[in-house]
Amino acid sequence: MTSQDLVLNIAVNMSRLGRYSHSHQSSRVSQFLSDTQNYLDQLKDFHPRFRPTYDRFMKDFLYLKSTPPDSSDWSDTAFTWASILTHRAKLA
Repeated sequence: MTSQDLVLNIAVNMSRLGRYSHSHQSSRVSQFLSDTQNYLDQLKDFHPRFRPTYDRFMKDFLYLKSTPPDSSDWSDTAFTWASILTHRAKLA
């Protein structure tokens, strides 16, 4: 899988995370956090111009993993990153 494919898969998962957290489906949130982490573990070689986006995303992703997905802030953050990563995947 290319870096761009991995980033797009992460973006799709972030959209799912936003949807599942908004509807309070915690088990699905756990599943997609884990799946997203697997994609991140595979994302090793990406273009340097994607680095700032990656660093900001990782900060927010670690925050999401460490907090309960029961606030609108949590789902808004996930939806925001779904959009950002979709648009910036071509930089990866």
